[in-house]
Amino acid sequence: MIIRQEAPADYAAVYDLVKEAFASVEHADGNEQDLVNALRAGDAFLPELSLVAELDGKLAGHILFTRAKVGADEVLVLAPLSVRPEYHRRGLGTALIREGHKIAVSLGFPYSLVLGSETYYPRIGYIPAERLGVTVPDGIPSANFMAIQLREDAAPISGTVTYPKEFGL
Repeated sequence: MIIRQEAPADYAAVYDLVKEAFASVEHADGNEQDLVNALRAGDAFLPELSLVAELDGKLAGHILFTRAKVGADEVLVLAPLSVRPEYHRRGLGTALIREGHKIAVSLGFPYSLVLGSETYYPRIGYIPAERLGVTVPDGIPSANFMAIQLREDAAPISGTVTYPKEFGL
């Protein structure tokens, strides 16, 4: 498996990958691939944190972290994480997350937040965000709104999350 930064030449294939990955997901809204395109065009986009996983010469996964705020502090939000269904349960998602975290630390980001599966993300170290002082957005189950401290020297955070406008939250 090769994990690398997404390149503009990958955009069409990533669009299809994200669409396929979310086609049968219970809580998907069907617009995740359009969210990726919108985030790429927005101010919160960090090219270094848009990663793809190649397996057998094919794009098998994609992850995107973008800038957000908790109170006045800059953090990252992980969304979306996409793995083609035929590559599930091979560790691609975990590998993408770990590589993204490594890059995020090198860029100085202290925390990452995610709205996702309460059974999947804790395996990588995410905990309920409210335990770190982050206010859970209205209408979101607290078990699904998680965060991870990326840097040991991270100052405590607290407050409400301000997502990039492309999320519509």
